[in-house]
Amino acid sequence: MVGGGPGAGAITLPQPQNPVDTHPEKGPSTFDVAHAFTLSVAQDLHLESAGFLSPVSRKITKGWELLSISSINSGLPFTVYSGLQQTGAGSNGTDRPDLVETPDLSTARAVREDYFGRGENNASFFSIPIHVPGGTGPNQGRFGTLGRNTFRGPAFYNYDFALIKDTPFGTRASGTEVIDLQFRAEFFNLFNIVNMGLPANVLKGSGFGMISKTANNSRQIQFSLKLIY
Repeated sequence: MVGGGPGAGAITLPQPQNPVDTHPEKGPSTFDVAHAFTLSVAQDLHLESAGFLSPVSRKITKGWELLSISSINSGLPFTVYSGLQQTGAGSNGTDRPDLVETPDLSTARAVREDYFGRGENNASFFSIPIHVPGGTGPNQGRFGTLGRNTFRGPAFYNYDFALIKDTPFGTRASGTEVIDLQFRAEFFNLFNIVNMGLPANVLKGSGFGMISKTANNSRQIQFSLKLIY
């Protein structure tokens, strides 16, 4: 199962690490967004009132409207898995390591996709408790102390805009318009922000701590005409 929304690359496993002790599984849900800010704007531009546009026909300058939806969200949580069976219990792949050093998670570095910041040495923040006294299973290990969904991925930014122009044609006896021609120019992810997905989260997997996918689409622009009658 892939968690973290579109373009995210982290693995999410629903089974608990220890099937007889689910207390360590308490943590944020995989779709938890701790902080979210959304701003919606609808503004009539009143271009027909602009003095420098007075020579232009009101059919062209009247009826323009600006719409905008801007979203800023904090990152989604993810769990770090060891990638091997540490004990003789539990489901394969669900074991977690111990955290030995707190990483500085960031996509503000020169290499943005290196979320943990140490490249090939990203796993050095963790220790897999195997071959320990009292350990069980083929690796003589114990369950790791790292919690579930203890890390958060990159923040998400998105800015969508639309320019709308309504042009009426014809008039009924009652004075209302017969047809309204609506032009729309829509800009999705207007500033073409590259939102990074979640990093690879399996210690013994390929490219641990590296982000290989984005979490949204690149800038998209579309134009449309609509007849309203």
